[in-house]
Amino acid sequence: MEASQLVILAGLVIGLVYGSVGLLSGFCLMSSMRGWLTEGDGRLVRSYALAVAVAIAASQVLAGNGMVDLGRSIYLQQTFSVPVLFLGGLLFGYGMVLSNGCGSRALVLLGRGNLRSFVVVIVLAIAAQMTLKGLIAPARIALVQASQTTVSANSLPTLLATLGLGEAVSRALAAAAIVVALVLFAFADPAFRRSPGQVAAGVVVGFLVAGGWYVTGYLGADDFNPVPVTSLTFIAPIADSLQYAMLSTGLTLNFGIVTVAGVFAGSLVTALTTGRFHLEGYSSPRHMLRSAGGAALMGIGGVMAFGCSIGQGLTGVSTLALGSFIAVAGILLGTTAGLRGSLRFQPLAAT
Repeated sequence: MEASQLVILAGLVIGLVYGSVGLLSGFCLMSSMRGWLTEGDGRLVRSYALAVAVAIAASQVLAGNGMVDLGRSIYLQQTFSVPVLFLGGLLFGYGMVLSNGCGSRALVLLGRGNLRSFVVVIVLAIAAQMTLKGLIAPARIALVQASQTTVSANSLPTLLATLGLGEAVSRALAAAAIVVALVLFAFADPAFRRSPGQVAAGVVVGFLVAGGWYVTGYLGADDFNPVPVTSLTFIAPIADSLQYAMLSTGLTLNFGIVTVAGVFAGSLVTALTTGRFHLEGYSSPRHMLRSAGGAALMGIGGVMAFGCSIGQGLTGVSTLALGSFIAVAGILLGTTAGLRGSLRFQPLAAT
């Protein structure tokens, strides 16, 4: 089997597992933040924190052993725009509140029969494609060019290396400090420790991120036709999936597209086999307008931020890229503003 075919097959499996776990556990940054900030339930946010810790630890082990070159990913660039990354994160986080979930959560809920999520996925895909290559692209590119900066240190390990530490030591120290802090935060809550399903979800999702790096960076490292080094992310892949569905002639399946399909299929199969499948719709035109508006913000903001709550919050952060931490800060601030700030919105329907 060729490397590209192996990557496609493995990407589908990763998507299937993520879709099933996402449905069974409710894994989602938006739900995590809402439960923690407005309901006082920190189990989901601690599951997310554990997933970040596992993703960092496993991904950095792969990179440290030379199995995956994370420097080939989009996250570890020497030149990037801090304002655009942060603004994109803000837009995405706020849009996530309006839509009551991120892009990956919308795919999971769509598999469960949530027709609101169909609107979210379609609008997100269109807005993302417009920002990547369409009407909004020139404005985004101009903004990036006007504000981008070239840095000598683009990640926490390279930043530590400027102090005279070796590459291996810098990588180990940076990863260990964040992983230990996140694990301590996760297991500090007795309710989380008594929730084996949430613990398992965090561990599995974290390893899925590392698995994506392994699949694309190691199994897909063909000398003549290497695949892009990437892992779980959903903004550009959802946009590419819609384009592939409409114009498959001349286009090629990739890791992102099959992962998106896998998430939907994994959720659908799990919902049908566990009796969770049921059709849901909008309660009012205002509800639909708000949801679609949030999806558009997620599509635009996710492209500007180079990822979503999964693409940057887990996959990007697993590389320890400084740009990823900036984007995640924007996502967290935008989500908090939507949930608790003066611009907060009350959820119109449970997810």
